[in-house]
Amino acid sequence: MTEALARPAAQQPCWPDPERVSAVTEQLHDADPIVAPAETARLSDRLASVARGEAFLLQGGDCAETFADNTESHLRANLRVLQWMAAVLTDMTSMPVVTVARMAGQYAKPRSKPVDAHGLPVYRGDIVNSSASTLDARTPDPHRMLRAHANATTAMDTVRKHCAGEVYVSHEMLLLDYERTVLWVDGGGPEPRLASGLAHFLWIGDRTRQPDGAHVAFAELLSNPIGVKIGPDVTPEQAVEYVRRLDPHCTPGRVTLVSRMGHTMVRDVLPPIVEKVNASGHEVVWQCDPMHGNTRMSANGYKTRFVDHVVDELTGFFEVHRQLGTHPGGIHVEVTGEDVTECVGGAAGITETDLPARYRTACDPRLNAEQSIELAFTVAELLSFTLNNG
Repeated sequence: MTEALARPAAQQPCWPDPERVSAVTEQLHDADPIVAPAETARLSDRLASVARGEAFLLQGGDCAETFADNTESHLRANLRVLQWMAAVLTDMTSMPVVTVARMAGQYAKPRSKPVDAHGLPVYRGDIVNSSASTLDARTPDPHRMLRAHANATTAMDTVRKHCAGEVYVSHEMLLLDYERTVLWVDGGGPEPRLASGLAHFLWIGDRTRQPDGAHVAFAELLSNPIGVKIGPDVTPEQAVEYVRRLDPHCTPGRVTLVSRMGHTMVRDVLPPIVEKVNASGHEVVWQCDPMHGNTRMSANGYKTRFVDHVVDELTGFFEVHRQLGTHPGGIHVEVTGEDVTECVGGAAGITETDLPARYRTACDPRLNAEQSIELAFTVAELLSFTLNNG
């Protein structure tokens, strides 16, 4: 692990006091796991079914979780909308749905710039610093990792209380000082690996998937199912390299490739990637993130997404898999069960002018409950058509 973590690591905070970081990570090494090994093993089995075309993966939740919103009412609202979406998908397609929440750990966020418009260190998620616009609040504080673990434990308790066995949890494997802590040796596979006790499913983001970087090297050591976000600059050869490194034993569903191309590019960029990976012999889960490639700045200065663009990317994703005879295995979306106004469009006709009314996200815009259910119906129609005409 030391060798993997010694590699260059993108998107890490500049901690002002390394000794405090060491003290916190030592405490976390002794912390209780958020998830249980049997739960993670069960998810791995279910993702194998997705990779074989026997099930569908629904993954979603807040862009960035916050400590302030880690309340039972907020968590239940988000879980409820995922359950509703899963019910729509199952009822309309008769296909089992595997539900994975962006929850109980999604506290770190990659950012495009190190400082904001005011010259302050950028907000990197509640696990690193505060969103308040002061230098003191924005200074990275390692003790926030302890708060993140405590909040994740509370969130996982809520998941088990209301959705036991139905919903798994996931987050972006971003802050390596945190990710390296709660680990155990998993001897259940072809060779011993480390298992993360911080989430059932972890993914590597588009900004941290450098082949020579620490995030990919660290993920190679883990037995948890791993996702990799792939944007329009990924080549088919690079996609195959990720899969071969992360899935050396060709385990179905071990790797989820999360396409986030943008609605104007998915139909052109994705096909050769799918063909090359399939030819490699690995059975991956093909998942579409129709959100991140379609983020825009509104005329009134709000980061937003247009529902029509989200739907168009999903449509292109399903078209590609239908043409190639492969399984469109899932979607990965940023949603909330609350009545926010962050994405433009949908049956309610939210416009750019409406965005300020209830724009509450800690980072990127989310579909509200109504938009999320509408999207589930659209995805169910696309999936049904693909299953019947593939």
